[in-house]
Amino acid sequence: MSDTNIELTSTISEDNKLELALRDIEIPQPGENQVVIRIEAAPINPSDLGVMFSVADMKTASQSGSADRPVISADVPARFMGAVKKRVGKAIPVGNEGAGTVVAAGSSAAAQSLMGKTVAFIGGGSYKKYVCANVQSCLELESGTSAVEGASSFVNPLTALAMVETMRAEGHKAIVHAAAASNLGQMLNRICIADGVDLVNIVRKPEQEALLRDQGAKYVVNSSSDSFMADLTQALIDTGATIAFDPIGGGRLASDILTCMEAAVSRNMTQYSVYGSDVYKQVYIYGGLDRGPITLNRSFGFAWGVNGFLLFNALGKLGKDTNIAMRKRVAAEIKTTFASHYTHEVSLAGALQLDAISAYGKMATGEKYLVRPQS
Repeated sequence: MSDTNIELTSTISEDNKLELALRDIEIPQPGENQVVIRIEAAPINPSDLGVMFSVADMKTASQSGSADRPVISADVPARFMGAVKKRVGKAIPVGNEGAGTVVAAGSSAAAQSLMGKTVAFIGGGSYKKYVCANVQSCLELESGTSAVEGASSFVNPLTALAMVETMRAEGHKAIVHAAAASNLGQMLNRICIADGVDLVNIVRKPEQEALLRDQGAKYVVNSSSDSFMADLTQALIDTGATIAFDPIGGGRLASDILTCMEAAVSRNMTQYSVYGSDVYKQVYIYGGLDRGPITLNRSFGFAWGVNGFLLFNALGKLGKDTNIAMRKRVAAEIKTTFASHYTHEVSLAGALQLDAISAYGKMATGEKYLVRPQS
């Protein structure tokens, strides 16, 4: 094991500046129930960008430092400083998940059993060469699974599975998913096909429609189409979907989904009610691709809800047995149902290049970056 460790950190200073940099840290020593993982692959997910960029205006970003130790600086608008005051002056490690080889283990049997194994982990700080993780935060990958194949074993797979389990727990029978051609969206499509769950996929480009249909999706509607509202309503009539998951957040999509749900469930109502139908309709917001306000045009009665959806909160509600079953399924199907495709690979220093930041910062569907800390 090398005697050096490097991590990527994000710091906001009192003078309204964001700094992204690489810093030298010690290689951690594992506690009784911990392991040290040599990180070989870590994805850049939209949730990672919230920690990395925070509220900075990345249009003002500039690069300094050296080729192997670049530094990115950007302005933080003064009006946002109050919202991030608790992180001012703190170098926060970036990266939610990753995978690699266990090179040191604590004294517990659970820790020792992972020694030398390839594992995925979640818990933060994955954009570094070596990370110390509790064994409960680790997922042993099956023999023959590489770190690259297992790098995205938690955030997207567990979120997709949690959506299906939440649907079941709350008494719905089908799902609506927006930005559905994403890496997560394709996973959800494969899960729903395998589990016999109807899924209405909302996309915004014809090529995204084709991609999902080629993967077996039955219901795909294009939000850029003039017939979007009618197409969505018909898909909701066909499926009976009354729960939706939206990573876009801002704008009127949540409102449009609720409006179409109401039109679908109330089409056979024989009596008018000022309160609309009594069928409960739920939209969960789980991302912020659009940082603008959520606009709700109240045309969907009174039986509805718009709430945030956070993976860790959802897992807490689903219970231990469901969580264990979900993890086992991910490990068993990481090369199929939960396979991730990466369009670019970068080193730690490569992740701090302005051109790379401009690309992965867009969070564009079909573009996914993978950090290779050992490069």
